[in-house]
Amino acid sequence: MHIPARFLDLHILQPVTAANLNRDADGDPKTISFGNAIRALVSPQSWKRPIRLNVEQDLGEHAARTRMVPPLVARKLQDAQWPEDLAAFASAQIVHSAKKGGLKHNDKEGYRTQAMLYLPTDVIDDLVALCEKHRTELEEALAAHTPKKKTDAVLPAKDLAAHLTRRTASINLFGRMLAELPAGHVEAAVQMAPAFSVHQSDPQPDFFTAVEDLPQDADPGSAHLQTAFLTTSVFYRFATINITDLHHNLGSGAPADMVNDLVELFVQHFILSMPGGKKTSTAPHTVPDLVHYAVRDRRSVSYGAAFEQPVKAAPQGGYTAPARQALADYASTITRLLGTRHLVAHGHTGTFAKPIKDLGTHHTSFDDLAAACATAATAALTPAGQP
Repeated sequence: MHIPARFLDLHILQPVTAANLNRDADGDPKTISFGNAIRALVSPQSWKRPIRLNVEQDLGEHAARTRMVPPLVARKLQDAQWPEDLAAFASAQIVHSAKKGGLKHNDKEGYRTQAMLYLPTDVIDDLVALCEKHRTELEEALAAHTPKKKTDAVLPAKDLAAHLTRRTASINLFGRMLAELPAGHVEAAVQMAPAFSVHQSDPQPDFFTAVEDLPQDADPGSAHLQTAFLTTSVFYRFATINITDLHHNLGSGAPADMVNDLVELFVQHFILSMPGGKKTSTAPHTVPDLVHYAVRDRRSVSYGAAFEQPVKAAPQGGYTAPARQALADYASTITRLLGTRHLVAHGHTGTFAKPIKDLGTHHTSFDDLAAACATAATAALTPAGQP
């Protein structure tokens, strides 16, 4: 019997004061044209990273993307009083022994891997322990090795692969591409769209100077002149979690409360995390005006198309209230088109006092909403591929 996937869709409207959350190649705010209007843009990678780091911080379970696994292993082995040549040889075995033919690497830069590995940070210690366990074999192989001889695998590939493909909660959430070790590939449970302003938002110049505090005679007062660009925006942000895939990634034996807790934690940080671009000079630490969720079977639904026509400012000024209305109207349209057969639950909260009828249950706080949508999304879970 086919069990349709379950999705938790998250929609946010967030006003952001003058900021440059995500820079382009010239250091200016990213923009995109949508509906024949220039919009401020924040790439999903820029918003996803602080969310991931905050989730890991709360769980005390850190992961890292790095090409530097072999050099880090070599350094730790030298710290443990291994001879430099043996430490280098052992670290090279991380790439040579991981699979038949080895991982692609640069042997002139400490055998760092060509691809970035995404793995728990404590894997480095595990690899050091593996080298310690096989020190005798490594010493013998180094003694027999000559520069012209092809390096043979010494460390057990199965043990190496087990370490390099180990997961954390954030890896199960955000996925991992590891083409050279297919067993380490993890399909992302989280999909996140670029955030964009619901109205036209052209970058605006900010001319600034840096003053010379210790001027010499006849020196001008300013030592540095430059123009930076900033945007002010009401952003539409969208993410969806494939709850079925997340349960599958965690393993069929994962209890429902583990999935629930992880989903709730992600929702909390999706709501409140901010990219760090130019934060010291703009402090753009706003919170969302509106958070809306929908738990759906079969497929997720973005409301980004609600803002293809740029929102016009209210007569008294401001884009937030018109954007809120546009999102509610579009949600009502989607409900009319799709019906409610696959809509498991929906709800909302925000800065406004009155509930919005087209957005489901009204919650009093972000925490209440996070707990409620996690519970609704993970109820009666069935892992992917399971009857």
